[in-house]
Order: sequence, then structure tokens, then C-alpha cells
Amino acid sequence: MKSPAALLLLLTAIPAPGQPPQLHLIPPPGVAVPEADQRALKSGLDRLGKRLDALKSNPHVADAAIFHKAVRYALDGNEFFTAEDIFRGKELLRMGNERAADLERGDAPWTRATGLVVRGYVSKIDGSVQPYGLVVPPSYAPDRPHQWRVDAWFHGRGETLSEISFLWDRTHNMGQFTPRDTIVLHLYGRYCNASTFAGEVDFFEALNDVKKSFHVDENRILVRGFSMGGASAWHIGAHYGTDFAAIAPGAGFAETKDFFGYTRRNTKLTWFEEKLLHLTNATDYAANFFNVPVVAYNGDKDAQKQAADVMATNLEAEGMTLSRVIGKNIGHAYTPEAIVELDNRMDALARKGRQAYPREIRFTTWTLKFNRMRWVVVDALEKHWERARVTATVEGDHTVKATTSGVTALSFEMGTGAPLLNPALKATVILDGQSLTVPGALTDGSWTARFSKTAGKWALAGDDSKLARKRHDLQGPIDDAFMDAFLNVRPTGTPLNETVGKWTQSEQEHAAKLWRTQMRGDAPVKDDSAVTDADIAANNLVLWGDPQSNKVLARIIDKLPIQWTADSVVLGARKFPAATSAPVLIYPNPLNPKKYVVINSGITFREYAEPNNSLQVAYLPDYAVVDLTTPPDPKWPGKIAVAGFFGEKWELLPNDGQ
Repeated sequence: MKSPAALLLLLTAIPAPGQPPQLHLIPPPGVAVPEADQRALKSGLDRLGKRLDALKSNPHVADAAIFHKAVRYALDGNEFFTAEDIFRGKELLRMGNERAADLERGDAPWTRATGLVVRGYVSKIDGSVQPYGLVVPPSYAPDRPHQWRVDAWFHGRGETLSEISFLWDRTHNMGQFTPRDTIVLHLYGRYCNASTFAGEVDFFEALNDVKKSFHVDENRILVRGFSMGGASAWHIGAHYGTDFAAIAPGAGFAETKDFFGYTRRNTKLTWFEEKLLHLTNATDYAANFFNVPVVAYNGDKDAQKQAADVMATNLEAEGMTLSRVIGKNIGHAYTPEAIVELDNRMDALARKGRQAYPREIRFTTWTLKFNRMRWVVVDALEKHWERARVTATVEGDHTVKATTSGVTALSFEMGTGAPLLNPALKATVILDGQSLTVPGALTDGSWTARFSKTAGKWALAGDDSKLARKRHDLQGPIDDAFMDAFLNVRPTGTPLNETVGKWTQSEQEHAAKLWRTQMRGDAPVKDDSAVTDADIAANNLVLWGDPQSNKVLARIIDKLPIQWTADSVVLGARKFPAATSAPVLIYPNPLNPKKYVVINSGITFREYAEPNNSLQVAYLPDYAVVDLTTPPDPKWPGKIAVAGFFGEKWELLPNDGQ
């Protein structure tokens, strides 16, 4: 029998139906590092590491720690891809020591610098240090009372874009777009995942870190990117357009099936894979571009013009026309003329700025993960992964008229500058033709009204935070647990079944490796016996093992929608042999219902997805049972015997997952 490593190599060499022509792992292996250079790098890491330890309470220590992490990851992970990278690693250690010396003197001069600046933050997800780059305009001065425009730039795919390569580029390359009087934020995005999952969160964490250092104009934040970065811009714009003044995707992709070729090859996906594409496909959220301007770019000879073409079709179906700039006689690049035109259009949109409280909102979503558009907030859905819509308008100074579909609870939230701010008047809200009277604006100028629908009738809603139901950031699927602080809980007991015990150990190691290579962090882990109340309060818990081997899982198993003994795994009316079956699921943690508990799963895309960013999507829904008689492969953790989504109250649905 072949070893797991040999089997993986075989699987990657001989693609299965529907897999890429040549599956390969990223990042690729690096070059050999001479022993003398290894000694110098290790010695440099030790020296810088000791200085950073002494500075760990300094608020700017992450700005120095990014250099240490970049070299450590490259050395530990065999990620020096060229001899030049080795030289760059030594230079980055020098830069890190310079910053450490400044911090030791009580200074951080780079926080006042203009031009190319690299910074860092500590991620809430896994405690890792993550880098980002800035282009700070020459007009910037720390004491200048100015609200700064920010353009976020998402980079293209780079399979060798280690932290070393990223930091080097961000200290030597201004980039193609440097608008006047604008801070350009260059995202690392946790390497090469098209800003999905942790890469998505990276953008918001980096942007928030920028806001701590600069007076950012919240209504003049623009999102731009090219190639894979264009895909990131489509994704962020379609799902989070509420936050931005304009979106400018260049090339890239906007959905998975057509771009990757599933459609033309007539590849059949599982029913839950089809539904899960509603999480990431920008095409499904095209209606949201009514609320945020988008200007797409592609070269006329670029195959990736498919992204703009398919988005144009979907926008047309919503009654809109996609604004496009097309480079003439060029493939996958910008023309000089296109750069000028795009800059002019983005500058005009930046001057206009985001309108926080427009009189009309058109919003669509498929999940409570994406539940807000300006002053409209969707709080509950009839059914996840089916389209929901809200169209709302402010009429006069005290009336909101809205139509909905697929929505069972929503809120209207307005603040200073909103068109509905007459404290002397009660407001009238007409929901799906039903008229309701609600209090007027508060004395601080804010106005919030919450509604819920029961048996087809809308009514004013109170606090429902204690109701057991899916809600924003507590709606699944499994991958959602890895977009906030999480903690892997390692079992210390004896497993119920040897086969399942070995599988869970292997899957935990596999998940940690994927997190390290694809999400560029060290997955936090603790033994089950060491988990504290503070850990439970602060983290989504990822419990590995079974109710006998994992003490934390034993505490909650009777409150989960599964029964798990040495003989069987029972999921509703379905029963599976425990000796060869392993459940995986996400569920509100019975020990802290504001957080998730995940059983036996990390992020659900595997090596299969690494060659093409459009494949780095969610593969498993809210729950599944894995048949371990089929070994894991680059796409699945084993044979998926059954999988499905919990209902809107986190209940098992009798006909789901069949």
C-alpha cells in the first residue's frame, strides 16, 4: 500500500474527472539555502526575536514583527524561491532590527513617513502578524487636519508571493495607481486566496489598522485590483459594497462554474456545492451594484474579460448597465490610456463620495453573512441559500416604503445625515403593503426600527438576541468559523474507535498545514484539558476527536444535534457505523451560544483548490458524515455519506442532506 504522501502525489499527477489538468501544490518548494546562509538567517532571527519579545507591549511592535515572521516562515517552510530571496531575507531582518531600535528609543518614525511604508497588525483570527503596504502621498503630514481618501489595492495571483516577496515589493514598487492626495493600501490578503475567508478578513483588519493611524474619510474608500485582485474587488464590492465609494475590478473572475470550466465540461457538482457557490459568486449579488458604482476593466484580448462579460449579463438582468473600460489590442494588462481613464473615473467617484443614507436601496443576499446595505439590515431569512431581496425607499421626511422576498426580520438604521430625521414626527413604514407606525428620530439624530414577520404579517420587533436562530456571523457554513478567533482543541483521551481516532489526528494535522501554507498563520491549539472559560468566551472552538477522547466535546455532546457512541453516529433518522464514520459540523457552542463549535474540520477547501483561485470556496455545508472506508484525497476528507444545512433555528431538517 502506498504511503499517504505517495498517494497524494499520485492523485495530483492523474487528475480525476472535473479536476484541473495538472493539480499542483502552492507555494512550490523553494531553492536550497546554503548552510552558511541558514546559520546567518537563524542567528538573525534569534537576535530580532529577543528584541521583539522585550517590546511585545509596544503598540507598534507588529510593524517590526512582520520582518521576523517573513523570514521565519521562509526558512521553516522552504519558501526561499530564488537566491535573491535569501539576500532579501537578510535585508528584511536588518529593517526589522532598525525598527526595533527605534521602538527601544520610544520612537516609530515610519508612522510619520510618506512614500512606500510597510506596516503590520496582529490578526484577531489566529494571533498571527500580517503585513500590509502603504503608499502615503507626499502631501501627508501627521498634524494636517485632513480626511484622507483611501484606495485599497488587491494584488494578482503570485504562487511565490511569500511575505518576503510581498514586503520587498512594497518597499520598492509604487504600483500602477497612485492618485493624488490618496493613501493606497496594498493588501497581502494572506497570500493567494483571492481574498476569501481569512483573506477577506485581512482586508478589513488592515483597513481598520490604517484608520488608527490616519484620519480616513469613511465616504471616500475605493476598492481596486487586477487579475486575482480583480476577483477580490468583485467579491468585496458585491458583498460589502455598503462600505465603499466605488469598485474598480480589473479582469479576474466573478464566479466559479463558468470561469473554471465546470459549465463547458458539464461537470456535475453535489447539490450542496451548488448552494455553497451562493456564498462567493459575485454574480448572485449583481443587484447590489445599484448601491455602489463599479467600473470594470479588461484588455480586449484577455481571456479574463469573461468576468466583466458575465457581470454585465447579470447586471443587465437587474436593469443596470455595467460601466467598462477596455484596453485596445492588449491581453492581461492595462494600457497607458486605460490607466488614465480609470484614474479620471475613480477620481470623479471619489469626489462624489459614498452616500451613506441614499433615499433608495436595492439589496439582495443569500446568507446572513452578507446582511447589510447602507441603512437596510436583513436580520433573518426564510431559508438560507435561496435569494432574498429588499427594495426600500424614503418618501418625504417620515415614510419608508419597502418590499421584501425571502426575509423574515429586518431593520432600518439611520444616523446623522439621513433623509428621515424629524424627531417631532412618528415614522410610517409600509412593508409589503402593510402600514406600521414607529417612533420618530431620537434626540441624537439616529433612527432605528426593527421588524419581524410571523404568518405573513409584519410587526415591530424587540430584542431577539436570546432566540435560537441563525443570525449574522452565526449562520454557517463550516468555513465561517475561521473568519473570527478560533482555537483548535486537541483530544488527550482514548478514542472510541481506532480508525476514527487516526483519521481525526490526521485531519487536524492536515488542517494546520493548510492554514499555515494557504492562510499564512499558525493555527492556535490547546489540549482539551487546558481549555479555560476565557478560551470559550473568546473563540470559536474546533473540537477534534470524539466524545470519549475530547473532554470539551464530552461536555456538550448531549446538546448537539448528533448522537455519538462507540457503536453508531446518529443524525436525525440516519444512523452510521461509528467504527468507520466521522461527523463534521458547525453549530452554536452550547457553552457560549455567541460563538461556534466545529467538530473535526478545518477550512473545507483542500489541495484540489490550490491551482485555481476560483476553486477556493466552501466545499462542506453545516454538517456532514464522512465514510472513512474511502481515504481522504485532495478534494474531500473521505467519502461524504451525507451532508446538509441546518434550518433557520439551527434545527435538523428532515429532507435536507438526502
